[in-house]
Amino acid sequence: MHIAVLGGDGIGPEVTAQAVKALRAVAANGPQFEMTEAKIGDAAFDAEGDPLPERTAQLAERADAILFGAAGTFDSDLRPPEQRGGHALLRLRKRMDLFANFRPVFAIPELAGASTLRRDVLKNVDLVVLRELTGDIYFGQPRGIHVEGGERVGINTMRYTESEIRRVAHAGFQAARARKKKLCSVDKANVLETMVLWREVVTEVGREYPDVELSHLYVDAAAMLLIRKPADFDVIVTGNIFGDILSDAAAMLTGSLGMLPSASINAEGKGLYEPVHGSAPDIAGRDIANPLASILSAAMMLRQSLGQPEGAARIERAVRRVLAEGYRTADIMEDGAHLLGTEAMGDAVAKEILRLAD
Repeated sequence: MHIAVLGGDGIGPEVTAQAVKALRAVAANGPQFEMTEAKIGDAAFDAEGDPLPERTAQLAERADAILFGAAGTFDSDLRPPEQRGGHALLRLRKRMDLFANFRPVFAIPELAGASTLRRDVLKNVDLVVLRELTGDIYFGQPRGIHVEGGERVGINTMRYTESEIRRVAHAGFQAARARKKKLCSVDKANVLETMVLWREVVTEVGREYPDVELSHLYVDAAAMLLIRKPADFDVIVTGNIFGDILSDAAAMLTGSLGMLPSASINAEGKGLYEPVHGSAPDIAGRDIANPLASILSAAMMLRQSLGQPEGAARIERAVRRVLAEGYRTADIMEDGAHLLGTEAMGDAVAKEILRLAD
């Protein structure tokens, strides 16, 4: 099984290294992995003048799965969009048609104290945000900044085709069918014509899944209910920009962005796996980033793309054990816990993975 490892920028390489460590621990008593590293983002731009070099893109296309860290730094924001580190990920998603972004959100009892929400609100939280990833305002044309009437005007276009909505709706219904059979479609159909089409198409697709309960929410109401009654949700399907925002808000159900893994899948089942958090260049190199989202992303990769559910379960159990023993990184630290750095947390999880195999 061949894995492309794209650490990227900021804390990306640090947390990805811990996920690789977890995979090597799984391989010590199980399936073998060939892992090939390549540059992406600002690291690639600095070395080769392109945030997504062709050889990196080809490596990703050839691999059975992609383990990704983060891309972009503060400095790259000063360059044109196509030269920014973070733009490399958008290009790779588009090139490989990674349209379905699954972001599982689950309340871990051991981390109840890390969330700002009450324990009773967090009880039984287990949901998935399915974000459409290759359309919407992030890719729509026209876009840009130009001068109009003597002042600068910024333009971005929200755009979806019927086929784009239909395929992500199918992915949502299929995911819900395998879970609690509830799908909530989130839009802004009361204001945006794009979202009127979204609601119409999702409703049409829903008729093919009579066993799945379909509901609709405007994005503002969904944001409120996600914090007020998160346990009411099963699968949420929504567009690119709304999914980006809602899944970050949902991170507080676990206590930190550093706990949320994700999978971006195309129609052939090829997947890119990454922590939901960004590159956080302000804390890069300080050994304080939480690697658990990256490690849990590796578990998702084993289960969804590589057909190794036992290895995935070992990683997930190891993470729970380490947290139950009171080990924490700075972002989820609480009174009485034992503070670990990025490397030490990765070591603790890897050690537990090996112990579970004995």
